[in-house]
Amino acid sequence: MPRSTSRPATDRTASGAPRRFWRRALQYLLALVTVAVVVDALIGEKGLRAMLEARYQYEVLEQALAEARASNDRLRDEARRLREDPGTIEAIAREELGLMKPGEKLFIISDLPAPSP
Repeated sequence: MPRSTSRPATDRTASGAPRRFWRRALQYLLALVTVAVVVDALIGEKGLRAMLEARYQYEVLEQALAEARASNDRLRDEARRLREDPGTIEAIAREELGLMKPGEKLFIISDLPAPSP
């Protein structure tokens, strides 16, 4: 008859209950730690939510920077035209200051009220 290496049934039940308790407690502890790590990864200080907020803020700042650069380019171009093009200075003087060249005549046309019947 082959030799059995298993313990008697009384040993298995007597020592198995505390072992099952600790195994179950360890499983619950690991599940709790896993849940805590997942929650921290999602809403923690450096979690998914914080990363998404930082990405949104980065896009907003990137857009503002692009607008500032475009404005800077426009102002730089306007300054160059003011330095190099006398026609630009003349146009600004006419529009903003209402200046005229010598010999020009100014005609002011106003709307007349409609005649009454």
